[in-house]
Amino acid sequence: MMLGKDVSDLSTTAAGAAAQGLSIVVPVLNEAAGLALLHGRLTALARTLRQRYGLACEVVYVDDGSTDNTLSIARALEADGLDVQVVSLSRNFGKEAALMAGLDHARRGAVMFMDGDGQHPPDLVEQLVSHWIDGGYDVVYTAKAHRDNESFPRRLAVHGFYALINWGARQKIPEDAGDFRLLSPRAVAALRQLPERNRFFKGLASWIGFRQIRVDYEPAPRAHGITTFSPGRLIGLSIEGLTSFSVAPLRFASLLGVVLATVAFLFGLSILWETWTTGKSVPGYPSLVVGLMTIGGVQLIMIGIVGEYIGKILSELKARPIYFVAEHSDKRASVEKDASTGERTAAE
Repeated sequence: MMLGKDVSDLSTTAAGAAAQGLSIVVPVLNEAAGLALLHGRLTALARTLRQRYGLACEVVYVDDGSTDNTLSIARALEADGLDVQVVSLSRNFGKEAALMAGLDHARRGAVMFMDGDGQHPPDLVEQLVSHWIDGGYDVVYTAKAHRDNESFPRRLAVHGFYALINWGARQKIPEDAGDFRLLSPRAVAALRQLPERNRFFKGLASWIGFRQIRVDYEPAPRAHGITTFSPGRLIGLSIEGLTSFSVAPLRFASLLGVVLATVAFLFGLSILWETWTTGKSVPGYPSLVVGLMTIGGVQLIMIGIVGEYIGKILSELKARPIYFVAEHSDKRASVEKDASTGERTAAE
């Protein structure tokens, strides 16, 4: 059984990058209002990358069970200067599954993930590509420059999440890093080797290692509509990320148990001391009820944490597919021969 994977033969040089190309994976969910505009910007971006680096591009739209006409609009998009794949999942499997579907269908060497709501500016992609080709970085990830426009409770919750998930971790997940990132061909090959079904892409992209660089940016306003990530859903995603990638909650539960046991032991010693020195027994009913309720609540929390991990183990043992594709279309960009060089290039 092979326990590792050698990806050293996948080049990150400029010539190798141009030969392998770039796949842009865009998961979409009810993005009909802004999809055509986004595709136009990606088409212009593909022309720029081809002119500057000779980089062939494709875009992979993954429809994650949209209920509007996102799929029909995606089918009608033109392959003008870049290949267009449309992958329609059989239902809504979640963003992590959609990202995996895009990764599986990407044909080019390097892969870039970006959202379909317009908040990830395509203009920034050229900078990410420059870090990959000119700088030799394998993982170029973006992060919010600041959170000044967010409420204090939200900022505190985000900071607490990253502090907990990175507690005791050998490979830290950069705080405020998002899914908007570019992976070199060997980073893509490494990510594809990871077998787990409960995926947390932010964590896995950091865990694989290689040369990584952070690019701060200011997210653009949504092109249309409102975000579907409610506070409840964000909490659910945080729990998924924690239990899929980190054992920090288990460590926290163990530490909390040690603290409560220590407090209970010291409280017991104080009762013995008071009884021995004064000869009076401490009234037990209030302290007994409070103690039992505290211990019972902590035990239920610990059982819930362990249950989350058992659920993940059960999911892995069942080995169900991460997603099902209901429909897949593929449009190739037309090519023409350049009269001056004799090379085949994508038609403008």
